[in-house]
Amino acid sequence: MQDIFKPKMFSLLKHGIPLHTVSSDILAGIVVGIVALPLSIAFAVASGVPPVMGIITAIIGGFIIAVLGGSRVQIGGPTGAFIIIIFGIVGEHGIDGLFYATVLAGILLVLMGLLRLGTLLKFIPHSLTVGFTSGIAVVIFFTQVKDALGLEIDQVPSEFIEKLLVYGEHIVGVNFYAFGITAFTILTLILSRRYIRKVPGSIIAIIIASITVLLADLPVATIGSLYGEISGTVQLQLPGIPESGFLSLLQPALAIALLGGIESLLSASVADGMISGNHRSNTELIAQGLANIVSPFFGGIPATGAIARTATNIRNGGRTPIAGITHSVVLLLILLFFGRFVVYIPMACLAGILIVVSYDMSEYRSFRSILKGNIYDRLILLTTFLVTIFIDLVAAIEIGVVLSSLFFMKRMSDIADKRIEHVVDTDVLEDYSYLPGTVRIFEISGPLFFGTAKRYAELMKDAGKKTKVLIIRMRHVDFVDQTGMKNLFDTLESFHRMGVTVIISGMNPEVKEKLLRNGITRFCMEENLVDLFRDAVERAGMYSG
Repeated sequence: MQDIFKPKMFSLLKHGIPLHTVSSDILAGIVVGIVALPLSIAFAVASGVPPVMGIITAIIGGFIIAVLGGSRVQIGGPTGAFIIIIFGIVGEHGIDGLFYATVLAGILLVLMGLLRLGTLLKFIPHSLTVGFTSGIAVVIFFTQVKDALGLEIDQVPSEFIEKLLVYGEHIVGVNFYAFGITAFTILTLILSRRYIRKVPGSIIAIIIASITVLLADLPVATIGSLYGEISGTVQLQLPGIPESGFLSLLQPALAIALLGGIESLLSASVADGMISGNHRSNTELIAQGLANIVSPFFGGIPATGAIARTATNIRNGGRTPIAGITHSVVLLLILLFFGRFVVYIPMACLAGILIVVSYDMSEYRSFRSILKGNIYDRLILLTTFLVTIFIDLVAAIEIGVVLSSLFFMKRMSDIADKRIEHVVDTDVLEDYSYLPGTVRIFEISGPLFFGTAKRYAELMKDAGKKTKVLIIRMRHVDFVDQTGMKNLFDTLESFHRMGVTVIISGMNPEVKEKLLRNGITRFCMEENLVDLFRDAVERAGMYSG
């Protein structure tokens, strides 16, 4: 357990943190806390839950991820990637269902970390990640059209096409005050990135828009008009058992866990590149899991590592988890002392912030680059992208993972076939002309697994038909899976019936032990399983003489 779960915070405390680093981290944490406030509110509102739930997630989840995580600089909290998953869960199972789905996802993330799957998640294809991330960006953009234009729509459909049709029916009812606030927010965010980098553009837009709406009494929807007063307290809560039961929540919980795991490790990897660090992936997964187990009990939603906030932390001097802890403390203080002012924030302002977030998430450059790549990556990208938009993210992840696995197997099989044909056709092996004509050599070059087993079996059978003694060299076989072992045993059994003596040389201890344990001696005597090739040649002489 100790070699799996090793929080960076504990390691840093053990070696000591310089005072100047602490002060730098505190300043970075204050900046990130201010940046996180509007984003946490916006993500919660877009997910169909009260805004305070987003803030609580950043406070509780962000604190746990900082203290127990495997990255020095990771900032945790709600992210845009979860919006469509949370919205779907709340619509089907309610807030209580979201509570249990998040806790189940947390348990799954902890298990992933304990099973050392952190490294495995790093191998999720880039085309799959870009596909569902770009799809999420499109979905987020279109979910904000209602508030961005101030449309009077009681219930926006969740289905993409139906949503567009409803927007078309209500487009004549545009509230130009709301549209103006949205445009102002987007413009402020764009200009602040270029000219006012020290102060988050989202904070500037929220303050100006809120004051304007309050003083001018503009007829636009605000957080207060939709959600009422914002509680400035953090309370422990335990909802009732959802009517749909726990089994119906397993699929969305798995989607939260997979997406949270992928996004957190991606964020940690990006952070590593920025600080020349090295995060602990399994520790990070366990910390993410614990954050998602604990956060819902205080009213939180799913949390994960946030790439944009983590990058902001690093750019402002954050180098240890103290920055992440400070970010959570800042948000807690804002909630306790300034939470009542959140009600004045216009929904159109949050829509503008989320439209910019969706643009940042779109990864259009990577999308365009992958479209110029090979057919497999294009299929994974487009399938995941379209399924995310027109069906849902859960199905997109499942289909994307299955497609990626199938294409990986196809690629490995093609590579293995080329390697096998290269060895057979070019005769790159040693010169065996000194052996008797009744002895033939066959070499297996590389792992004997599902992608190569059938082809090797066919070639071995062809070689065995023309000889009395066949030496199979396995010096380059690193491992044998069940498919490879079955094909090898079937081939040896056919040789046994044909009266061909088989001698196997050069097996590594692990492969040999596995084959012996599974009964290779039924088809090949144990004394014909030798370590050295010269011993195999000597035994072959005994049988061919």
